[in-house]
Amino acid sequence: MSWLPNLLTLSRFPLAPWVALSIVHREYRQALLLLAAAGLTDAADGQLARRYGSVTRLGGYLDPVADKVLLVTVYISMGWAALIPAWLVIIVVGRDLLILAFAGSVLAARRQCNFRPSVWGKLSTVVQIVTGAVVIADRAFPSVGLSLWAAALPAMAGITTGWSGIHYAWLGVRMLRNWRAHPRIDAA
Repeated sequence: MSWLPNLLTLSRFPLAPWVALSIVHREYRQALLLLAAAGLTDAADGQLARRYGSVTRLGGYLDPVADKVLLVTVYISMGWAALIPAWLVIIVVGRDLLILAFAGSVLAARRQCNFRPSVWGKLSTVVQIVTGAVVIADRAFPSVGLSLWAAALPAMAGITTGWSGIHYAWLGVRMLRNWRAHPRIDAA
């Protein structure tokens, strides 16, 4: 059973294009169902890994990457389908590229990366997930009355994502300054 959490994490990668196609083809109920399946795998993989004592370094790297791939794919496809404004897509993708670039440069320079998610990063991820789900649910079930939330939440997602990007940039600069002040030699 130690392989199951990583398998669940890996399942989110092929779900991403199916969600995107569903959104672009305006099959919103299918997109919502696929997003729910992805959400269930995200919840289950961590719980199973802890329950069976199979928390792995690979899983620790794959899980946030799978989450980012899914969220970025959802936001790009929602932007393509004109469900959200282009500026929001730019903020979401830009912040994730910033994080990816910083983490990659830390890995290259230090051969390890202890760049953990901040409280602002976690909050913005939750707001992004809720925003995506509500915007898609509003299209899937227009009679439910989510249109006010679907109109308001993209601004909240933009604010929290933009702020977390600024916070991550600040943390990155602080880490770099600390490394310059206290250099050390990494083991090969």
